[in-house]
Amino acid sequence: MTTTPMLLRRDGVALVLTHPPAGLPGVLHWGHDPGPLTEPELGDLVRATERQEPSGTLDAARRLSLLPQEGDGWPGRPGLLVARDGNPVFPRWKATSEQRSASEVQVTATDPDEGLELRTGIEIGAGGLVRIDHELRNTGRGVVEVSWIEATLPVPRAADHVTTFSGRWTREKLPLTTVMPRGATVRESRRGRGGHDAPWVTLASRGTPRNRSGEVWAVHLGWSADVRHRTDRVTDHTTLLGVGELLRPGEIRLEPGETYRTPAACFSWSDAGLDGVADRFHTWLRARPQHPRAPRPLVLNTWEAVYFDHDPERLARLARRAAEVGVERFVLDDGWFLGRRDDSAGLGDWEVDAAVWPGGLEPLAGLVHDLGMQFGLWFEPEMVNLDSELARTHPEWLLASPVSVPAPPGISFRGQFVLNLADPEAFDHVRRQMSAVIERLGVDFVKWDHNRDLVEPVHAGAPGTHAQTLAAYRLLDRLKADHPGLEIESCSSGGARTDLGILQHTDRVWASDSNDPVERQDIQRWTELVLPPELIGAHVGPSPAHSSGRATALSYRIATSLHGSAGFEWDLLGCTVEETTQISAFAALYKELRDLLHTGSVVHPDVSDPALRVRGVVSADRSEAVFTIATVASLEEALTERVRLDGLDPARRYTVRVRDDIGAAEWGWITPGWLAEGVTLPGSTLMEVGLQPPTLWPAQAVLLHLTPAGAGSDAAR
Repeated sequence: MTTTPMLLRRDGVALVLTHPPAGLPGVLHWGHDPGPLTEPELGDLVRATERQEPSGTLDAARRLSLLPQEGDGWPGRPGLLVARDGNPVFPRWKATSEQRSASEVQVTATDPDEGLELRTGIEIGAGGLVRIDHELRNTGRGVVEVSWIEATLPVPRAADHVTTFSGRWTREKLPLTTVMPRGATVRESRRGRGGHDAPWVTLASRGTPRNRSGEVWAVHLGWSADVRHRTDRVTDHTTLLGVGELLRPGEIRLEPGETYRTPAACFSWSDAGLDGVADRFHTWLRARPQHPRAPRPLVLNTWEAVYFDHDPERLARLARRAAEVGVERFVLDDGWFLGRRDDSAGLGDWEVDAAVWPGGLEPLAGLVHDLGMQFGLWFEPEMVNLDSELARTHPEWLLASPVSVPAPPGISFRGQFVLNLADPEAFDHVRRQMSAVIERLGVDFVKWDHNRDLVEPVHAGAPGTHAQTLAAYRLLDRLKADHPGLEIESCSSGGARTDLGILQHTDRVWASDSNDPVERQDIQRWTELVLPPELIGAHVGPSPAHSSGRATALSYRIATSLHGSAGFEWDLLGCTVEETTQISAFAALYKELRDLLHTGSVVHPDVSDPALRVRGVVSADRSEAVFTIATVASLEEALTERVRLDGLDPARRYTVRVRDDIGAAEWGWITPGWLAEGVTLPGSTLMEVGLQPPTLWPAQAVLLHLTPAGAGSDAAR
């Protein structure tokens, strides 16, 4: 096969791959597209970037391959670690075939002596998002145990800062930026799901990353369980950024002929700051065939309205009120199934509790549909309570360490344990129960929850997280195949499972169990670093917020909900006449703006005040935009800094007006004159000079709507 360097290009991003006569290809460049290069020019580029000529010492002459190892003279973390029958294996790969297009390559390599075959796929997808996966096959005798296979790409030495994420329940996705540490560093998650403290994304940047400028390199793993994120900044090689599935000892054991395929690693490079990183993720997600195209319905979820107190008549009244104010999807949350009066019983018994619903759920589902709304229902299929018919009948179906079965099966979490979906009988039982309810009631939407970590999960005598995760994916796919049109939300006690792996099988995520809009401003901002807003559930809750006790204005809660797939987590029956009027106005505004909000480019103008949050969505043709100027605390200065409205068409003139349909914000000291009647200015002026906002009080928001000046877009130019 050819050893000519390869150039992959798409949507402003390029990969240059070298291919030595022996070994795996390596990536010479990942980043800005240099344009078409001839074969001689590619050869010159390779020579121009070599560290020294091949006559030097062995380790110094080598470039790093797609799976760097000690045999490459690499002192950092190996990209591959495997053993055969307990003995270490150090493959010497020889590429045997190659398939490529302008933006994609698949390389197959073998090591006959070690009995291994490796297939590596590299694709620059829509938006310039780079995706890499590996597949390892045991072609020899004996058992191959895989410790890890990780995907890496190089970043320049000038990328001297790293940003990682952590968090907790109701405060997911907290970023931390530091100087990139020297050496090989690893950030792990070992919760059997991403977790509220999930690594989420690792960012390398030239200096502290900014929203709208500067180079940033990012990586995210499309996997819904244990992960490792890594950086390798070693003194004698290029810096590496990478990810991989975290495997427990003995979790992946390949018999002869068996394969292990890694989750897809997603790499996003940007020379337009964090928003450029997000734009590549958003473009790729929106290009998927299964991406939701229909308008995202306005939702009412009953959890914070009634909790476990299910009264059929009250919930019928709530459904009628929801329809009156403009809700389009009514979701009955936890508490409808056998024995479920609190969170200590019932999980696993997915049958309607006749003691609470003597007429079944058919009357409520029928009413919801008759009112013109979709009907949604809550499930937690991967979990089980010991106080359930399922656990009493099949204790062997619990995913737990054998030493702790039959009782107690390890540590409980929220009074629940994990059901082993990798067991075919357990899988079929749950599928049949769920499918029967979905079919009988005409369920349009499933809120799929996952409220605990996996602790000591053992399946078939080995760690079971990998098998459990794949089984959950299969169950999601089977239900959607059996019930065409069914949509599913991934909830995991809030935002503990929001990765691109779960979103290959679901239609949106619940970003957080916090409906406090102050907390939500940042939770949603960092969730949309990867996910476009139409995939992020963002609801208006009551005040004070149940998760924090913080009281906030309804207009502020509404403005924050508009940042995602909007809805309510609230007992609307208890709202005042004024609140109900405001909620109806919100429903109308959401329906007016959602096509823009869920298809446009998300922008975050840079600001200096730590209490200020500015976010916008600009339509694809840049004719229209919506911006929110909000605060999460008291502003540092009496005169707020000017806000630049980025992402606009500099040649177009826009009329900017405040949308106070949802209620007016409150402020003091500074009240710019343009707020009352709006202003018309060129896009270049709005981006370069900006607008003077009022001095907003804490937890207040102003919603701005930008439309073409004049009669239409042509007249506006």
